[in-house]
Amino acid sequence: MIWAVLAVVGAVVAWAVVQRRRLLVVTVHGVSMEPTYRSGDRLLVRRSRLERVRTGQVVVVQVEKAPGDPTGGRLVKRAAAVPGDPVPAHIPVADSVVPQGRLLVLGDNPARSNDSRRLGYIPAEALIGVVLRPMGER
Repeated sequence: MIWAVLAVVGAVVAWAVVQRRRLLVVTVHGVSMEPTYRSGDRLLVRRSRLERVRTGQVVVVQVEKAPGDPTGGRLVKRAAAVPGDPVPAHIPVADSVVPQGRLLVLGDNPARSNDSRRLGYIPAEALIGVVLRPMGER
């Protein structure tokens, strides 16, 4: 009987460790994703590779941290174009199609967003993951 209990406890601990590596919670800072997400919203994020991202999904990327940046350089943005997609006309990059290993992102509040219109392509290595859902109530 004790072995059965230990096996169940071990399985639960292993599951929790795996989920901890795959999932994280990110807090939104600023107004760039309004009205979809507001500053202070907490989001459940699944770590992901660029190949699994689809245009229109909300993603979290890591960019160079600016002094005093409360986000640590983590940006929550919407994937505007993934490799092979046409580049949206309002994003000033040289190519007409997004190259492999690159991503274009935009904020839902374009007037107040630091996104690919300023940053250009986001490299695949900068992708942290895809937002699954908000955590809690507003």
